[in-house]
Formats: sequence, C-alpha cells, structure tokens
Amino acid sequence: MEVTSQMIKDLRDKTGISVMQCKKALEEAEGDMEKATVILKKKRSEAADKKSDREIAAGTIGMYMHNTGEVAALVKLGCETDFVSKNEEFVQLANDIAMHVAAMNPKYITRSEVDEEALEAAKAVFQEEVKDKPEDMQEKILEGKLSSYFKDQILDEQPFVKNPDTTIGEMVKGGVQKFGENVTIVEVTRLAVK
Repeated sequence: MEVTSQMIKDLRDKTGISVMQCKKALEEAEGDMEKATVILKKKRSEAADKKSDREIAAGTIGMYMHNTGEVAALVKLGCETDFVSKNEEFVQLANDIAMHVAAMNPKYITRSEVDEEALEAAKAVFQEEVKDKPEDMQEKILEGKLSSYFKDQILDEQPFVKNPDTTIGEMVKGGVQKFGENVTIVEVTRLAVK
C-alpha cells in the first residue's frame, strides 16, 4: 500500500512525532495506521531508555489553575538544555501534565516512589481477598490487584485526562523522542481548597 502525505499527517497529528519517523513507521507497517502507531510507541520507549541516564540540567514549570480557583497544580518538567526548555511544545507538555495532576491528584510520580509501608498495607488487604483462590494462582492475582491499585495513584501510569488512550509516562517518552533529550517529571505539587 502506498503511503500518502495525508496518512503521514494523520499519524503525526495523532502521535505528535516527527514527519520522517511517521513516514518510516507507515512504510514499515505497509500503510496500516494502527500498526504504525504501535511501531512508534515501541521506538518511543527505546529512545527514552537510551537517553534516561543523561543529566537533567534545565526545565520548565507547568501550571494549571481550575476556573473555580479551588484547585491548582505545578509540575517541574526537566530536560537537558535551555533550548528545549523554552520550546513551546515542551512548555505545553508541562502545562498538560499540571492540568492532569490537578484533576487526578496522584500520590507518586513513578512506581519506584511507592514506599514499603504503603505496599505492605495494600498487600495485607488484598491477601484477605485472594486467600480463597487456588494456591498456585494467589501470588499472580495479588500482584494484579496491587498493580491495579497503585496504577491509579502513580502519575506515570495514569491515562491522560484529555486522551485516555495514552498515559502520562507515554507522553513523557514521546517528549524524549520529539525533543531528542532526556525528559522527566522532576516534581509535582497540587493545592486544593477542599
């Protein structure tokens, strides 16, 4: 199947990834938009992994205040250079994440931040729920319940409020791919009147 400029434009609009990468993904997927999206997500993760050990030396603060004035959030989004930190799309990414934080109130940025005390407390609750299950399945069921429970509390794993088809973590990895630098959420703060 021939890859048209409209197909490339549609994929770019959907993913926010460069035209050349969209073209390559569509060619590799033989024009199949869904396969091309999967290919780009895979490459996004690979790009993020390669750049994850680079030093974060710059960044921007994303801000969001709800129109009622009762909820606000700040997000410190880090990158490697001032050049990227001043990029309009980078600033918009930080603001989008801040809006998400205001709406969803995550407790943790990444899974590695979940402390042992919270993990043990959740395990104690879920072990009661799985005790009647077959013994060989209990551990797997327990892990699934823990993963599901903490997924709602971990910013990286939450579906983005404006587009539930992508997670905040995928958006950040997309930023790594788009800007060619390590991009990471350094800090989040949420304030609420109630």
